[in-house]
Amino acid sequence: MTAMNSTQDLWLGLDTGGTFTDAVLLADGRSVIASAKALTTPWNLAIGIGEAIRTVLDLLPAGAEREDVSLVSVSTTLATNAVVENRFSPVCTLLIGFDDAMVERSGLQRPGSGGLVVRVQGGHIATGEESSPLDETAVMRAVAEHEARVEAFAVAANFSVRNPAHELRVRKLIRATTPKPVTCAHELSSKLDAPRRALTAALNARLTPQIRHLIEALSQVLAEESIDAPLMIVKGDGSLMKAEIALEYPVETVLSGPAASVVGAGFLTGLDDFVVADMGGTTTDIAVVCGGRPVISGEGALVGAWRTMVEAVDVRTSGLGGDSEVQFDRQHRLCVGPRKAMPLSLLAHSFPAALAQLKALAELARLPAHPAHFAFRNPDRTPLKHLSTLERRVWDALGLQPRQASEVAGSGSGMEALRRLADAGLATVAAFTPSDAMHVLDRQSGWCREAAEYGARILATEERNARAARAAVSPQAICERIYEHVVCETGRVLLAAALAHDPGVQKHGRGWGELGDRLIEETVAGRPLSKLLQAKLGLARPLVAIGAPVSAYYPEVARRLDASLFIPTHAAVCNAIGAVAGVVSQTVEILVNQPTFKVFRVHDPAGSHDYPDPEPALEHARRISRELALAAARRAGAADPHVETSVSEKLALVGAGGDYLAEAVARSTATGRPRPSRPAGPAVAAHIG
Repeated sequence: MTAMNSTQDLWLGLDTGGTFTDAVLLADGRSVIASAKALTTPWNLAIGIGEAIRTVLDLLPAGAEREDVSLVSVSTTLATNAVVENRFSPVCTLLIGFDDAMVERSGLQRPGSGGLVVRVQGGHIATGEESSPLDETAVMRAVAEHEARVEAFAVAANFSVRNPAHELRVRKLIRATTPKPVTCAHELSSKLDAPRRALTAALNARLTPQIRHLIEALSQVLAEESIDAPLMIVKGDGSLMKAEIALEYPVETVLSGPAASVVGAGFLTGLDDFVVADMGGTTTDIAVVCGGRPVISGEGALVGAWRTMVEAVDVRTSGLGGDSEVQFDRQHRLCVGPRKAMPLSLLAHSFPAALAQLKALAELARLPAHPAHFAFRNPDRTPLKHLSTLERRVWDALGLQPRQASEVAGSGSGMEALRRLADAGLATVAAFTPSDAMHVLDRQSGWCREAAEYGARILATEERNARAARAAVSPQAICERIYEHVVCETGRVLLAAALAHDPGVQKHGRGWGELGDRLIEETVAGRPLSKLLQAKLGLARPLVAIGAPVSAYYPEVARRLDASLFIPTHAAVCNAIGAVAGVVSQTVEILVNQPTFKVFRVHDPAGSHDYPDPEPALEHARRISRELALAAARRAGAADPHVETSVSEKLALVGAGGDYLAEAVARSTATGRPRPSRPAGPAVAAHIG
């Protein structure tokens, strides 16, 4: 490794994924000089983060010191996973001026949504005037009644984007009573749709403790390693914000991981137009990049069953990863995913005694239920108070060393209880996965190949017993079928993503019928359409594949889709690179409308302003949007941000050919590189450009 100039800045990028925590070091934001991986430890994030950081710091070249680290940035699946798995902290949401239909549409009271909902009189109308006075007594009564039972508050008022006065007043009242965090809905989105804005605010409040846990864990490790640098978090649109801002708006980190993968893919390849596939341990995420910018979801990020108002990368996710669980369904068909499991090869690598258990099972002719499944308690975890009787029994049967799952669960219902414990982060379930299959086929290495072979033998015997066959298929044949399944499913997801962004398909509907479906199936399977026809679908843009498992699958995927494939150097840690290669970007929109004839109202957050003519109103909106965007970017950590402003107008016709301004939106976006702990030198400035 070559020596470095000690005056260079080092940027530390981190990604806490479901399986691995990755760390990279970039010199002056230009080149990767070191990278490392550690297993993610969801029960205590500081363990995995600390191991990854210490490992990458040990790889520093001569002439570099950890004191040279001037910026730290992290992408995380924490918020996304918490939403998907309904792991929420208790919150109280105050809905101001909502009627029954609005509460119903918000989804805040449906089963599984959690949290308390309190309705309060108040709110505004579309033009910004007060619809009814705010009931401050009801607010204080709700806070007094629920404060001890919740960890945060959310406040959402009808038409608060036109006038946020009631939300701001309620926040002031709550903060005078309790130090617990308060989220105002108007600060998360400037778009209409109060019910969805309320849901987004409630999710934001619920995620605050999870993000605080991550930031505290990171800060602890950085302090132990004598790193004194600004800490940034990746947002769902790929831009960055300071950690303290993420504590206020954690919902904006939803889809942080996929967003970082897009930024990292562009950074590593230099491409402007491409399709990126990020294959991790749990999922495969597909996104499209046009003109160097990821396509943003126009409807807001959809995570699990929740449609938020968060601007995020438009990602199509498949529950297919290197650590997807392999098992047989009730029809004895081989299934891969969507549930994640610890690979058996990793299990034996981490717990060597498990190898003997696997060997004993592989030699049996008649197998117990779920023979290739093992489970153990996650360390330092305390079971939740509301465990059911069955869940408590399964918990008591678990130990810190892995046991065969049927011994722990005892029944099918016990197995479901075990999975619920795993979903809650209390236990880990190990099973055969595509990573194991690749170990058997010598296409992946690093863990215990022998354990993977025993697992494949167990699957082969399980299939023979289920089908009452005279002889089992070979373990290698089982693994080839798993490989084929992953390749085909990956091809389907890629084609679905491309079709979803095709203007012709969007205009005319699905429209390709049974022949189109068959064309997709034959394409991903690598077969011709018929003996006479060679038609097939393919990707017209380059395919960038990132993530640790991609080299095992994507060459074949690209071949079947006739795609130019890029697997960049450092593809296995691309998300961590994207975490530190991004920029700070903040957007502010200011609405101008005409509530009455010849009155042009600017909906300034500081208070509405009326003008008799459109031009001064539009100039006011431009100025305020620029000022607020620049202030937001600086607060989020940008150094010397620049701002771009545009105005979109809606005109209405009057009489014979005349028109007038019905509505306009001034939109300003301020962008800049994060401010490092010391001024950027010439090399950094040139790179930022």
